[in-house]
Amino acid sequence: MQQTTTCHQSNGMLVPVAGLTVFAIASGYLMSLIPLSLANFNIDSSYASWLASIYYIGLLIGSLMIEPIIAKIGHRIAFISFLSLLAATVAILPFFPHKELWLFARLVAGMAVAGIFVVVESWLLIGDSAKERAKRLGFYMTSLYGGTTIGQLAVGYFGVQGFVPFAVILALLFIAILPPLFIKQGQPDSHGHQVLSLKQITRLSKPAIIGCITSGVVMGSIYGLMPLALKASSLSTNQVGVLMAAIILGGMVIQPIISKLSIVMSKTLLLALMSLLGVFAMGLTYLSTDYVVLISALALLGMSAFALYPIAITLACDNLDSSYIVAATQVMLFSYSIGSALGPIGANSFMGEQNGLMDFFFIVLLATAIYMLIASLQRKPQVLAS
Repeated sequence: MQQTTTCHQSNGMLVPVAGLTVFAIASGYLMSLIPLSLANFNIDSSYASWLASIYYIGLLIGSLMIEPIIAKIGHRIAFISFLSLLAATVAILPFFPHKELWLFARLVAGMAVAGIFVVVESWLLIGDSAKERAKRLGFYMTSLYGGTTIGQLAVGYFGVQGFVPFAVILALLFIAILPPLFIKQGQPDSHGHQVLSLKQITRLSKPAIIGCITSGVVMGSIYGLMPLALKASSLSTNQVGVLMAAIILGGMVIQPIISKLSIVMSKTLLLALMSLLGVFAMGLTYLSTDYVVLISALALLGMSAFALYPIAITLACDNLDSSYIVAATQVMLFSYSIGSALGPIGANSFMGEQNGLMDFFFIVLLATAIYMLIASLQRKPQVLAS
């Protein structure tokens, strides 16, 4: 009996983690490919920020629609469906190089990715204890960022020209579909989820919601505009790939550290410290333009940016009943998506200036750090949905 339970749990972890890791490799490559391939398809590079924003608007819309779909068809079929939908949006890009169609495809892609995130998060985070959730969230984030790091490096190997990069991404997405397609055991019960009322949502931690919004603003701008900002600094395509990988590698390295720290200290204070780390990282870029310094600064920015979401999501789920986890992760993804949709549009107004994107991150992270420090000093016992 014990052996069957262990096998069931390992299958339960294997399917979402394996599928997510391969999806993350494809996604990491695609995020850098889209802004860098615009010129090859005769689409004005000024559309990069709009393509990034509309993708996150899709994420925003998707985050509101996913829970009933999972409840109806289950985690496994939902995972296969959302991955297939994402693959379809990638397949049409090189064949129809029109800005309007690309905008629509990225909107639908955002909705599909919201589905993938909510499926995997709820699959992994429905654990009975806060410690179990923290452990599984560590798995989730490490798979996501590890895969995305490898994906960024594909820019150097496969380039950004022609049809080959899109074919590589499609092949990866089909590989990601294989684990949920062939392993049918291990998915969580899709019934018994409860929806949070508006009153219960307002009782969720405000710093958690602000943390998710800030994470979205910074992450949306990193993925949408950082490749272009780096390219404008007369760096080679290969160097851009390495720098983007450094950001995500930084994000991956910090995960086990924040997992430990979030247990022993106030999560609100931890959000403040992670924001200050990003402010320090941007300060380094003002002191030197050296390539090695830039790699270090962007790795620290990655640590800051990628730490905010997992700390915020565990803060929101603290003392929350298991049946509310899917609903709470939807609220957090919704908050993240608002930030992600607004971030690239706000950052775009800084893009014309020297070091413009770094200025934008400096301002956003400094404001967040100040808010979190004040919130951690004023912290009252939290009233949570239960």
